[in-house]
Amino acid sequence: MIPLGGALQVVAAGVLFALMGAGVKVVAATQPNVVIVFFRNAAGLLVLLPWIGWSGVRALRTSVFHLHLLRGLAGLAAMYCFFFTLGRLQLADAVLLNYTLPLFMPVIAWLWLGEEMNRAVWLAVGLGFAGVALIVKPSEGLVNPVALVGLCAGILAALAQVTIRRLTRTESTARIVFYFSLISTVVSAAPLSVVGFHLSSWDAGLLVAVGVLAALAQILLTRGYASAPAARVGPFIYSSVLFAGMLDWVLWGHLPDLLSLVGACLVCLGGAAAMVRRRSGAIGALEVPARADGGR
Repeated sequence: MIPLGGALQVVAAGVLFALMGAGVKVVAATQPNVVIVFFRNAAGLLVLLPWIGWSGVRALRTSVFHLHLLRGLAGLAAMYCFFFTLGRLQLADAVLLNYTLPLFMPVIAWLWLGEEMNRAVWLAVGLGFAGVALIVKPSEGLVNPVALVGLCAGILAALAQVTIRRLTRTESTARIVFYFSLISTVVSAAPLSVVGFHLSSWDAGLLVAVGVLAALAQILLTRGYASAPAARVGPFIYSSVLFAGMLDWVLWGHLPDLLSLVGACLVCLGGAAAMVRRRSGAIGALEVPARADGGR
């Protein structure tokens, strides 16, 4: 039986993630990608400041900073790729390509952590990649390079999530989140010194809204996962693709073609199947993405 409360919170998070994506798509028309990424990360770090003051510096001590750095750089790179595609692809396609990360996570964990994959998981991954092929449409001018960047967002986010799985052996969730926010904010601040930009009040408001929506979505998603096993409520995060498609239609008048629609269904089915954890404890899926922008 599906836990209704947890499922509803995950669906609500999907709505907010879709709205966040729409906000990024709008502000991308006037602001460079590096500016959007920086303010998104800076907002996340500000949200964590009260926790830092309450828990103290001792709670931040770690002996595996190199893993935090890997997770931070991979998640930040995923965010750059995702926000780039949001500004250039239809909203639903960009969101969907970002949500291919559950398809890559079992493969990366198999290669890196030595976690097993059964036939059902291989089938789910293959089904999802068939859907990706229909969305990317390699026969049309070989391959859409922007779609490939979106696919890279999924790969990099998967690497970040597998690193999180490794970090959870010794690190608390709060510490993992803090180091990601710190590393991503500091690193994403560097390009601002060479990129000229001017924020209008409208752009500044959108960037604030993007940060707030992402924070609220993260809270809802965390609460949803806390109320029930992630394998039972996690697949509901794909509702974000549906809401993104609705926003695409309402705001930009975009409707998916038949191949993209079939591909979206296959990716959602494959990704949802790959999320389901096997009872044996091996990797039927890793944790589902805790945030839609490459972070957690």
